[in-house]
Amino acid sequence: MNDENHSQTAAFIWSVADLLRGDFKQSQYGRVILPFTLLRRMECVLEPTREKVLAAAKAHVNVAEGVREKLLLKAAGQEFYNTSPLTLARLSDSQTLSDLVSLLQAFSKDAREIFEHFHFEDYLEQLNANNLLYQVAKRFAGMDLSPQRISNFGMGLIFEELIRRFAESSNDTAGEHFTPRDIVHLTTSLVLTGQEDKLKPHGIVTIYDPTAGTGGFLSEGDEYIQHVSEGVDTSLFGQELNPESYAICKADMLIKGKIIGNIKLGNTLSDDQHAGEHFDFMLSNPPFGVDWKKVQKRITDEHTQKGHDGRFGPGLPRVSDGSLLFLMHLVSKMRSKQDGGSRIGIILNGSPLFTGGAGSGESEIRRYLLERDMVEAIIALPTDMFYNTGIATYIWILSNRKPAERKGRVQLINATQRFSKMRKSLGSKRNYLDERQIDEIVRIYGSFTEGEESKIFPTQAFGYRRITVERPLRLNFQASPERIARLDDEKPLEKLEDAERKALKRACAALDGARLYRDREAFTKDLKKALKAENVKLGAPQMKSVLNALSERDPEADICTDKHGNPEPDTSLRDNENVPLGESVFDYFEREVKPHAPDAWIDESKRDELDKEIGIVGYEIPFNRHFYVFKPPRPLEAIDADLKACTDRIKAMIEELSA
Repeated sequence: MNDENHSQTAAFIWSVADLLRGDFKQSQYGRVILPFTLLRRMECVLEPTREKVLAAAKAHVNVAEGVREKLLLKAAGQEFYNTSPLTLARLSDSQTLSDLVSLLQAFSKDAREIFEHFHFEDYLEQLNANNLLYQVAKRFAGMDLSPQRISNFGMGLIFEELIRRFAESSNDTAGEHFTPRDIVHLTTSLVLTGQEDKLKPHGIVTIYDPTAGTGGFLSEGDEYIQHVSEGVDTSLFGQELNPESYAICKADMLIKGKIIGNIKLGNTLSDDQHAGEHFDFMLSNPPFGVDWKKVQKRITDEHTQKGHDGRFGPGLPRVSDGSLLFLMHLVSKMRSKQDGGSRIGIILNGSPLFTGGAGSGESEIRRYLLERDMVEAIIALPTDMFYNTGIATYIWILSNRKPAERKGRVQLINATQRFSKMRKSLGSKRNYLDERQIDEIVRIYGSFTEGEESKIFPTQAFGYRRITVERPLRLNFQASPERIARLDDEKPLEKLEDAERKALKRACAALDGARLYRDREAFTKDLKKALKAENVKLGAPQMKSVLNALSERDPEADICTDKHGNPEPDTSLRDNENVPLGESVFDYFEREVKPHAPDAWIDESKRDELDKEIGIVGYEIPFNRHFYVFKPPRPLEAIDADLKACTDRIKAMIEELSA
């Protein structure tokens, strides 16, 4: 069966939706059609061994459940079985609901669980209440979905088409669980292109998606490999949080004849159900900007207790966006270089490129990836590509086994202008990539050359050292009535008794209120004499508060020094400079800072935690800056001409109305 026939079969199956109109919302069609399609396909697959399974079920009634399960699976010759004598064709028209429920209950555990997560029985009851159940069941009973007519691979294509139709019919929430097929196709092509050495005949390749959704990436990866190679067996692994999406994914795997036990249900970040496993290829579209507050304790514990032996050793991003946690989770699943290495394709929003300054969790994660030379390419996609958001998105391609020409370098590809407009929007999805555009983007990536849409940088180009630049504290002092009044605002002085506070103010007032001191040492000396005369004894924090109240910043004043004679820094003038990695911080300081602030100095105590050098290392990828093209403003004459033409039109309209 060719692709056109697959599409026709999918369209024919979806036409059952005609029966549902009026009684079901459009977004619910898939919740009826997908499980019924699965049920009919499973019936057709089991048909040749049906009698054998029924006989085995009868013979092994009293056998222990685990042993009986294995015996029945062996009798079926499949990953699942059914012990009911009923089929869709044999359902009673008077008790269709109870027959169907009985049929579902007779499936093996893994298969039965899929229908449970679909909440299929709820929809069967709804169909029954609307007198539609028998009609729908009969329509599916008449479909020939047997393996003799449609291979597992072909049935997978049909099911994928049905999933796509479901996604598009429920586009209000689709983006949470469905990645548009064009984006899936592009990401998969980028990850798998040029990987012929891994796709050798009779080999086994593993593909993993930690946010599997309905299985789009896993199916596309499998399909791609089947097209470009012969005799390669693909093992598909995934984990999904949403029960319905998990059910669809598992159903898709079952239809393709894959091991459905490799698809797990649960939160990937807090409950990794593929712990300790490693994969050849990994593809993922985690939720954009999702917070991880609910699982914060588990993730923080793993970070602090396991360090680099866990998944989140380099650092943790802010709790409002967990995108980089998914990325680090995937990195932890990479095979070693000696074992063939791994490649990752992950779709992220813009924040992982630049949020978080030097030393932050986000920056440390970028540092870890770039310093280990794992980032191969980042591709900027057009906006309005997803069902539930129009934001800018990026595909990151990572590898721990880069080809020689890519070593130490990162390719940035600006594909934001390569898209086609959809005839009809699907939620926020207004643009899509056609086959030609996907091929062009993959070609730009594969050629690894610079051009308008492709820039290549050494990994170090994204790194910098954040140095702290200090300026000396310069203060003048005066015991004027206005400044003496400020003493009441100083917290450390609030502990003084009323008599002490009055004595303090008298001592200050005894100084020459008109005199402006520009030397802190001279002022402190005179102040102490006045305090002694009033018998006021102050502790160090209180003395500091008095000086604070009576002082103001003054660029003409002498520099305030500590007890060792070193200048004290003025915290209000403190600044940071980002020095490109590889450049001497002192050379940069002399060139960029000294000419503007001759009295400034570098705080050499601020050092990086990892390399102990001056300045905190940071990494960011300012994608848009590298592709910015300056457009000069229009000449004033042209703007004036436009304004005049506009006002002339308005005048003409007013004249017409008043005529």
